[in-house]
Amino acid sequence: MALKRPTGETLAAALHERTGHAFRDIRLAETALTHSSAVKAVVNNERLEFLGDRVLGLVVADMLFRLFPEAREGDLAPRFNALVDARTCGAVGAELGLDQLIRADAALKAKAGKARNYLSDAVEALIAAIYLDGGMEPARAFILRCWEPRSRTVVDKPRNPKSELQEWLAQANGARPEYVIESREGPDHEPIFTVMVTVSGFASSRASGPSRRAAEEAAATAFLIREGVWTAERAAS
Repeated sequence: MALKRPTGETLAAALHERTGHAFRDIRLAETALTHSSAVKAVVNNERLEFLGDRVLGLVVADMLFRLFPEAREGDLAPRFNALVDARTCGAVGAELGLDQLIRADAALKAKAGKARNYLSDAVEALIAAIYLDGGMEPARAFILRCWEPRSRTVVDKPRNPKSELQEWLAQANGARPEYVIESREGPDHEPIFTVMVTVSGFASSRASGPSRRAAEEAAATAFLIREGVWTAERAAS
């Protein structure tokens, strides 16, 4: 029999222990921990994930700016990219034991390659839920608690292709990439997203992946390889 996920006050207590934040509106937390694959889910965490990604980026950028006052932008950028990367968010989710709290299709959780995606999404959604429930300071406290210890050890992780594409374009012609979801196919618990990245003055690139983020990163990688910025070997490393 599948383990019943905690709800209500039980979930609030579990999250308070893991995040340090006491939720006033536990419905926000429940939504943050509900994946789109969850059976009979009325709402899911996709909108909260969008907001949480932006809150995480702001707090991490501010944290690095203060922690490394002598560092140049070129030194800060790879640290930032690694800290907000899906792999780091997934690692945070695993350390917090969020897999025990998230509502998601059991088959999705059983696939190790995709576990990182749903954990990463849940972490970003949880950041947004804390922000909406208590404001920026509780969200900042949670992020610093989990990300500051990583700030000095993540520089060897691969750079995010979306960030590297944006940085290369800033130097090339100042254009900004735009990502458009062309299609979403397959069942909710195992979707396939196809994304096209367009840049003024360049041919578009498209790619597919098991999540919006993965498809966007794959499209950016294809763009970088085509333009000779990355080699196929670097993309695979």
